[in-house]
Amino acid sequence: MSAACAGIVVTLLLAGCGTGGLATGSADEDNGRTLFQKSCASCHALAAANAQGQIGPNLDASFAQARADGYAESAIREIVHAQIKYPGQYATGDGPARLQANMPANLVRGQDAEDVASYVAANAGTQGFAEPQKLASNDGKTIFKSKCGTCHTLADAGTTGTIGPNLDALKADLARVMRQVINGGGAMPAFKGSLTDAQIKAVSQYVASATGK
Repeated sequence: MSAACAGIVVTLLLAGCGTGGLATGSADEDNGRTLFQKSCASCHALAAANAQGQIGPNLDASFAQARADGYAESAIREIVHAQIKYPGQYATGDGPARLQANMPANLVRGQDAEDVASYVAANAGTQGFAEPQKLASNDGKTIFKSKCGTCHTLADAGTTGTIGPNLDALKADLARVMRQVINGGGAMPAFKGSLTDAQIKAVSQYVASATGK
């Protein structure tokens, strides 16, 4: 989904906010930042978290206009919390007007979800329509930790994601890994176009060599 499309969706949601609501407990934004970086940063851009994900919407671009229009932080928090619990399902595919993948529901739950929502609401769009910088590294391990670690467990990289397969158990060969990185499949987006050919080769070689160590 493009930043513009994401902004339209957010505006529509803000127009209907105030129903449902959050629990009344106080939120821990430090915990929210930690959880965001672990569970969300590989998919979303958020300048305050130094997150540069490009699979899902850029959260700064999504909320910058709403913030500029004077929407309360509490309204943004409710929208983020609702999206964590009940994420919208949109058309996916290549190109700037499409998401690469839809977000699974309940990546974080309960108080953790409130903490993440509060952290995002306090920071998204505060720096305007910030554009993420493309990943420049050609180091396979660095690419994996940035783009894949939230979804996959791989002991060598120190990642514990559970959305996708445990790569230590899968022990896939290079050809299989590269096909998956290029084409995606299941919940995994295709990285052709968002990673360079050199980066795809580097991360594929790293995964094939690091699994099952």
